[in-house]
Amino acid sequence: MKIYNTLTRKKEEFVPITPGKVKMYSCGPTVYNYFHIGNARPFIIFDTLRRYLEYIGYDVTFVQNFTDIDDKMIKNANEQGITVKELADKFIAEYFKDAKGLGIKEATIHPKATENMDAIINTVNTLVDKGYAYESNGDVYFETKKFSEYGKLSKQPLEDLEAGARIDVTDVKRNPTDFALWKAKKEGEPAWESPWGEGRPGWHIECSAMVNKFLGDTIDIHSGGQDLIFPHHENEIAQSECANGKPFARYWMHNGYINVDNEKMSKSKGNFFTVRDVAKKYDYEVIRFFMLSAHYRSVINFADELLAQSKSGLDRLYNCLYNLEFLTEKSKKRPLTPEVETAKTEILSFKDKFCAAMDDDLNTADAIAALFDLVKYLNSANKEAWPKELYDVSIGLMRELGGVLGIFHRQQEDTISERAKELIEQRKEARAQKDWAKADEIRDELLSLGIEVADTRQGMKIRILEK
Repeated sequence: MKIYNTLTRKKEEFVPITPGKVKMYSCGPTVYNYFHIGNARPFIIFDTLRRYLEYIGYDVTFVQNFTDIDDKMIKNANEQGITVKELADKFIAEYFKDAKGLGIKEATIHPKATENMDAIINTVNTLVDKGYAYESNGDVYFETKKFSEYGKLSKQPLEDLEAGARIDVTDVKRNPTDFALWKAKKEGEPAWESPWGEGRPGWHIECSAMVNKFLGDTIDIHSGGQDLIFPHHENEIAQSECANGKPFARYWMHNGYINVDNEKMSKSKGNFFTVRDVAKKYDYEVIRFFMLSAHYRSVINFADELLAQSKSGLDRLYNCLYNLEFLTEKSKKRPLTPEVETAKTEILSFKDKFCAAMDDDLNTADAIAALFDLVKYLNSANKEAWPKELYDVSIGLMRELGGVLGIFHRQQEDTISERAKELIEQRKEARAQKDWAKADEIRDELLSLGIEVADTRQGMKIRILEK
C-alpha cells in the first residue's frame, strides 16, 4: 500500500514499525457542540483507512482523543450555566450517536484530556527540564527557535512563520511563534495543580502526551484535516520530538477541505451544517458514501444535488444486493460447470480492482467505481442458470467490500415502512385469491410509496426506487 505523506509531499510505500501491527492516531473533536460536516470527513476517511488496514491483515491500535477542556468549552459551559465536564459528557455521548450512524467504529482508545493530566504535565515538565520550554507568569511556552526543524510539516521556514505571526505587545513570549503548553488559571476556569501553579493545558500538548502514553514515542500514522497541518500538527511534532528525542510519526495523512455550494463553510455565511442536521434529510449512510466518493485529499463540494446523487448511487448498489439475496433464496444447488467457474473468477476479479484502488493512497473514489463495475457485471449476467454458490459468492463479495467502506449495514426490510409491509402482505393475499384487480391496485399504491413489485417465477420481487 502506498500513502501520500504530508511530511515528504510524496507517495511512499507503507511499512509499519512493527510488522503486522499499526499504531495510528487521529485527532478527535472538541466536544462543545454537535460535530459538523467538516469534522465528519476526517472521522469517516480515517475510519475507512483503519478498516482497510484491518481488512488486509494488520492489527491496528487506533487512538482518537476527545478535547474536553479548552476556551470554547469554557465559554459554552458558562453560557449554559453548567460545568465544563457536564458539557463534555453531553457532547461525547452525542458524538457517539452520530458516529454510530455514520458507521464509524469506536477507537481502540478514546482518551480525554482531563483524564490524562498527569501525562500532559509530565510532558511539559520534560520540555522545561530539557530547555525547550520556559515559564512566564504561570504560563509555559514552547520556544520554537530551540527546534531547528520547526516548520518541516507545513514546509514554512521559521522566519516566514515569524513574519506572519501576530506579535503580542507584551514580554510574555520570547518569540512571536512560541506557543502555550500550559495556561495559568483565570477566574471561573477549571484548573489543575502543576509545578507552575494552577492552570490547564494548551491545545497542542494533549495530543503529544496521549500519543506517547498510549502508543509510544514513534507511531506509524498520524491523521487529521488539512486545517490541522499548521499550527496543531506542526506543534505536536516540535513538542514530541524535543521531549522524546525520536521521530514522532512516520506517515502524516491529511484530508482536503469541504466547501458548501462551492463556498468555504462558515457560520457567518449561514452554510455551516452539523451532521445531525444533515441526517434529518439524508440517511447517515448517504453522508458517508458521499464523503468516500471523492479522493480524500481533494476539496469536496457539499451540495444538495450531490448528496441526492450519492443517495441514488447507494440505492443502485443496494438494489443489486437485495436482488441477489432474493434470488439466492429461490436458487438451487446445481453442478459447477466451466461457465459457472468462469463467472466466479470474473466476479472475484473485482476484488483485485477494489484493493488496487485502496492500495493507491486510499483511493476510495476508484474503489467505489470498482464496486459499481461489479454491480454492472452482476446486473447484466444471465443469472437464471446460476447455482446457489454463485449467488453466495456475489453477495459475500459485495458485503465484504462494502464492509471495508463502512456501508451495506442495512437490510431491505429496514428500509420499508410499516405501511408498505402491510400492503405487500395484502397483495400476496390478493394474488393467492386470484383477485388481480386488487393486486394491481395495491401495486400502484406501493409504487406511489417508492416501492416497485414485480411478479417472477421465483415469487414477488421488491425494489426500492431511486429518488
